[in-house]
Amino acid sequence: MFKKKAVLFFIISTLMVFLAGCGNSQQSSTKQVTLKLADAGWDSIKFHNAVAMFIIQNGMGYKVEETSGTSTLTYQAMKNGDLDIYMETWTDNLPDYKTDVEKGNIVELGVNFDDNAQGLYVPRYVIEGDAKRNIKPLAPGLKSVQDLKQFKEVFADPEARGKGRIYGAIPGWEVDKILYKKYMNYGLDKDFTYFRPGSDAALATAFTSAYEKGLPIVGYYWEPTWLTGKYDLVKLQDTPYDQATFAEGKGDFAAVKVTISSNKHLAEKAPEVADFLKKYKTSSDITAKALAHMNETKASYADTAKWFLTTNEGLWLQWVTPEQADKIKKALK
Repeated sequence: MFKKKAVLFFIISTLMVFLAGCGNSQQSSTKQVTLKLADAGWDSIKFHNAVAMFIIQNGMGYKVEETSGTSTLTYQAMKNGDLDIYMETWTDNLPDYKTDVEKGNIVELGVNFDDNAQGLYVPRYVIEGDAKRNIKPLAPGLKSVQDLKQFKEVFADPEARGKGRIYGAIPGWEVDKILYKKYMNYGLDKDFTYFRPGSDAALATAFTSAYEKGLPIVGYYWEPTWLTGKYDLVKLQDTPYDQATFAEGKGDFAAVKVTISSNKHLAEKAPEVADFLKKYKTSSDITAKALAHMNETKASYADTAKWFLTTNEGLWLQWVTPEQADKIKKALK
């Protein structure tokens, strides 16, 4: 009887060790999976990638990497399963997005932010002045795009006598076509020239140069960017957005729902990552301030992510489990 019990105990013990080994092996195998995030080229998606990658790698133990490409190519790669995560899916810019979600080609995990904006901006000091910089208000009644007609002298074009200058969008961008139609439809062509900068860098330089000197400027910009995070700009009002007339250049820009999406395999491949991304939520203002910090300090995306996590602990603690949070905090030290 004793021998039978000993043999039975040995068999059970061996089986438990084997099963435990299989479990550890499976967990180890899972953690060897490399999760790929889409880098579609713009600053804010690179920043959110860096934040998510730090959390996923240090809090959950997965390997992570970015894959660069255009928004069209990276989105298609995610649909094909070659990329796992898209931290900034600008839904209005992807004609197939809604259909892809409905068909299950991709999974919408949550909304990163939906309070973004774009349109014509001026520095706040143009309207209100700035006593600290000894700047008097130059256009105190300026509130809307339509009001610009009253202030062409304020925004004088140095190359077109008697006219003001509006800095438009970048040639080739769809928004440039919309803005130019707005410029014509609102009758601004009588008092202003529509100046197209050659690149987004040239547009940013125009705003930066004017702002640092305290000079007036009016032009197209969008949020979130480092520039809107660094400078106090005011977006000029417009008539309410109307989808039926927007393409004709009439009415304001609508805020775009910027989601976090994944391929259809992520929840099975990395369930805790999918759960984390469902809770991940920021705002246009939070993103812009992070980009402004990066611009001012010349920090890398990775270092900016660490700064963000260090200074916004109350926010990201809502995204992860207590165990994951402990690991992330240790990695930040």
